[in-house]
Amino acid sequence: MGAALSPPLARLRLVIHGAVQGVGFRPFVYRLAGELSLAGWVNNSPQGVVVEVEGPPGRLQEMLLRLEKEQPPLAAIHSLEPTFLDPAGYRGFEIRPSLESGAPTALVLPDIATCPDCRREIRSPSDRRFRYPFANCTNCGPRFTIIEALPYDRPHTTMKGFPLCPRCLAEYEDPADRRFHAQPIACPECGPHLELWDRQGAVLATHHQALLETARALRQGGLVALKGLGGFQFLADAHNTPALERLRQGKQREEKPFALMYPSLEQVEAHCRISAMEARLLCAPEAPIVLLRRRDDDLSSLVAPGHPCLGIMLPYTPLHHLLIEKLDFPLVATSGNLADEPICIDEGEALARLGDIADLFLVHNRPIRRHADDSIVRLVAGRELVLRRARGYAPLPVLLSSPLPTAMAVGAHLKNTVALAVGNQVFVSQHLGDLETAPALAAFDLALSDLQQLYSARPEAVACDLHPDYLSTRRAQGLGLRVVEVQHHYAHVLSCMAENHLAPPVLGVCWDGTGYGPDQMVWGGEFLLVEEKGYRRLGHLRPFPLPGGDQAVREPRRAALGLLWALCGEEALTLDLPALRAFTPAELRVLAQMLRRGVNTPLTSSAGRLFDATASLLGLCQHNRFEGQTAMQLEFALEEEGEVIYPVTLLAGEPATLDWGPMIEALLADQRAGLGPGRISARFHNGLVEGILAIARLAGQEQVALSGGCFQNQYLSERAITRLRAEGFRPHWHQRIPPNDGGISLGQLVAAGRILAMEV
Repeated sequence: MGAALSPPLARLRLVIHGAVQGVGFRPFVYRLAGELSLAGWVNNSPQGVVVEVEGPPGRLQEMLLRLEKEQPPLAAIHSLEPTFLDPAGYRGFEIRPSLESGAPTALVLPDIATCPDCRREIRSPSDRRFRYPFANCTNCGPRFTIIEALPYDRPHTTMKGFPLCPRCLAEYEDPADRRFHAQPIACPECGPHLELWDRQGAVLATHHQALLETARALRQGGLVALKGLGGFQFLADAHNTPALERLRQGKQREEKPFALMYPSLEQVEAHCRISAMEARLLCAPEAPIVLLRRRDDDLSSLVAPGHPCLGIMLPYTPLHHLLIEKLDFPLVATSGNLADEPICIDEGEALARLGDIADLFLVHNRPIRRHADDSIVRLVAGRELVLRRARGYAPLPVLLSSPLPTAMAVGAHLKNTVALAVGNQVFVSQHLGDLETAPALAAFDLALSDLQQLYSARPEAVACDLHPDYLSTRRAQGLGLRVVEVQHHYAHVLSCMAENHLAPPVLGVCWDGTGYGPDQMVWGGEFLLVEEKGYRRLGHLRPFPLPGGDQAVREPRRAALGLLWALCGEEALTLDLPALRAFTPAELRVLAQMLRRGVNTPLTSSAGRLFDATASLLGLCQHNRFEGQTAMQLEFALEEEGEVIYPVTLLAGEPATLDWGPMIEALLADQRAGLGPGRISARFHNGLVEGILAIARLAGQEQVALSGGCFQNQYLSERAITRLRAEGFRPHWHQRIPPNDGGISLGQLVAAGRILAMEV
């Protein structure tokens, strides 16, 4: 799809944190913009250096790549937040006056990957930090996971228990030193150290010997729980199938792909197709997991069963660098937790919760204040799309166009995040996970109190989901604050609008698995027209029943049966299809009775369930082993074949209905004719995109916001963007905030702000 995805002009906004003021950064940006013939401006602000450049998208990407590679020698970028926006019509480039008005909001920076200087030191035998796994400086190291309170000084971090030795103190106090006021500063003499434990907590080795023994265990097929930056990780040789079998059994993770840590970018390139923008993401200070299309590789089939992508990161702490250099092969590096639990951050907790899985525990004595998973990103339409926002990204604020009342938001039930609004900044927490267990709820409660404590905020209201049974909603109702309930899909669309700085009216296309509608139905395939004072449900996908309710989320075959029942009634039971063959005759009899009587068969307009049902009809998946698995398999099966499209019908009404009936009938006809799942999947995706176009024409709004978990699907998103642009619409999609439920808390706060403002 390539260049067709890009508009003639775009605007790139960069917020850059780090040692970037007073080091010649603005003149450097000015010269670079001139070389690339880009219009815009640069200035210093309380948030850091802010850059806006406007021009062809290819040159904007070149600007982004060169900015990091060619930065001034004294500069150090700790975090660079790129956001692509609509063009503003700049002429020429200027250095604007610095913004000094107003008290700057203290920012807690994310944890930052090891800088090149520290990497050189830990590899240099002549340096006093040679082989030291906790080396850091002002330009890298832990931040968010060790801070206990603001201001960010050592006594307010978990490093307060490590008094500085004379040499570290001299570095800390020297303005000319790279470690001047680096709060986590440490060395082998005064800082944390490693220990290797067995399952009972007995110490087997310490310091560098502990690392050597860990490497030996991994080479021999062992499972190691490593205490990293924001919590524990399970490590295993990515080639060792027996080790990965044990890991999958222990974590109760049957098929969900494992993340990988590679020793070098060169080794990643040997196994994956990788663009310059994807290479930039891997090597960025955020150091996320990046989803890459795999080539032929020799990894175990249990790394990512049936998955055409690999989730890959590079080492991001001195400990990881030192360990993987002893191995020189990729490691599975997955969260140190059990199903539906947050990752462990304490070694005692890890022994208790992970002791039946790991053979060894590589631990250290630097306490972790709060957990932070590895972030996950992928490239969509040439831009970074964050799928899980945690280490490296959280808790940097989202800057809004106008201020909000001070308020909290508690997010959704799945992929939960919480958020705090302070002026025109929204601080979104790290990924907290699904609120299914007591440890997950404890992490949720800690994150709520954390944000208020760190920013000394006293919220006047709390925003939550409309669903009365969400645990987050119940928590909100017990906080003693005014509660503002926000419809799930409205929050999704507002989240996308907020990070793209969009003002209403906007057509929001929100497709996901489940959301509670004001009519108490299960929404999920929604077209919302967002206006100045709220939203209207302009349209939705045709509803169909879900036999067994929530059970249908775990069993796509049930969604398929409900879809067929809505399409052809009793005749559905006579069809010879993979979805129906997946039931026993007794199961089908019971489910048919439920459908006839309307017992425990809620109607849904969910696009996610439509994807599930289609994948089941094609025989791709009948049971979801993890959330989104079936929809992913439908995307992965896809074989592009041009412009062949299954028809959808737009039925007039208020709201309008997008009828998938003709699409499913055409699909079944192709299946009977022997057409393969890959080509059917392409026609299915293409048909859905044409349905989006039909509603967009009905709405007549130029701005279209794409949100919800279904738009993690790269093909669906990119085709929708291309087709909308071709018809004169301006599509917008998520970038730094996830399109899934991890972005809900931001949208809830924007909605609450709109509601509270109307009451003034």
